[in-house]
Amino acid sequence: MHYFETEFIKYKNNELFIENVKASDLIKEFGTPLYVYSKNHFISQYKKFEQAFSEINHQIFYAMKSNFNLSVINTFVQLGSGIDVNSEGELFRALKTGISPSKIILTGVGKTREEIRLGIEKKVMMIKAESEEEVELINRIAAGMNVTAPVALRVNPDVDAKTHPYISTGLSKNKFGIDSSAALSIYKRRNEFKNIQFTGIDMHIGSQIASIEPFVEAISKLSELYFELRDEGLDLIHFDVGGGIGVQYNNEKSFTIEEFAEKTIPLFKKLSCKILFEPGRFLTANGGVLISEVLYNKQNGNKKFIIVDAAMNDLLRPTIYQAYHHIQPLQQHNERVDIVADIVGPVCETGDYFARDREITKTHSGEYLAIMSAGAYGMTMSSNYNGRRRPPEIIVDRDNIFVSRSRETFEHLLWDEKII
Repeated sequence: MHYFETEFIKYKNNELFIENVKASDLIKEFGTPLYVYSKNHFISQYKKFEQAFSEINHQIFYAMKSNFNLSVINTFVQLGSGIDVNSEGELFRALKTGISPSKIILTGVGKTREEIRLGIEKKVMMIKAESEEEVELINRIAAGMNVTAPVALRVNPDVDAKTHPYISTGLSKNKFGIDSSAALSIYKRRNEFKNIQFTGIDMHIGSQIASIEPFVEAISKLSELYFELRDEGLDLIHFDVGGGIGVQYNNEKSFTIEEFAEKTIPLFKKLSCKILFEPGRFLTANGGVLISEVLYNKQNGNKKFIIVDAAMNDLLRPTIYQAYHHIQPLQQHNERVDIVADIVGPVCETGDYFARDREITKTHSGEYLAIMSAGAYGMTMSSNYNGRRRPPEIIVDRDNIFVSRSRETFEHLLWDEKII
């Protein structure tokens, strides 16, 4: 089998290390399943993004839906990042880091009245509206509060991002955003919305996009709308590209952030406004590992299974997206043969798997596997299905180990629950 390594998560003397810490030492202290994050991977990815776009006026807003661990959010806040929040709960978490609300964007296709009111009350940088009815509601709420709300429209450019259909968001058949003609009409009727100031134009065409072309097409389409609005006398102060930049999970060919910048900066330079980005997966995915113990090996006919103690409730992506996560042993055994097996969890669902028909080095009960690229959409999508406790989250910073979240207790699962 081949091994997946990054600058900060790699093998030394046949043992997997997260930065300078041996993964097997973490197991002795914290058990499994176990999420481990490399802080310096997060920092490195952020700095690469910043450097790539250093020649233009821009701002990064970390999309915390990818990983909403408070310490992870705070890592980006300390680097100067803004935060993209998608709900009242995410806003609550973001504010716990001490970030100024003026560096928060409130997004979401179905914001409630309470979320809109809270966003206005906290004075977030802007609220991203995704329908005409939402614009009208924001205007009414702001009028009732006797304030002017900063609003940007998320425009759906009808561009195929060529990604998994569940994470494609830029086509007209997707639920997200407002089509260009409707958006133009709303912007032109801005005087009707006396308690709204339109500050920008926004897009987000999908997630895990492996080609630059859909971005170029979408930016070009929205630029036409931007120029038309400028001719109409509306000077927007920002142009938001959203996120969606793909990362490597296996051997798929993607593009570098430098290549992305090279292709898009000429387009941005034509716009006389600040360019905003909302990366999530790009910053966190390959900085995380989910470590799991091998419970059993078994064979049904010709089919081999490796049963581990992590499950779909810990990492849901393979179940709902058929997403690929590379899986490899914590300790390399080069003398062992490779087998083809399904790697599955203990939950009572056939969909509880991490890999199917995967080539992997033969493992024994009591050994450990690392499920790679688990830093994005891992813990944020976890649950307590089958009464399972969610795992701890450990952050490694060079030689230092921080417990950002301990393993849930069974008492956590019963909090505020009563028998009647």
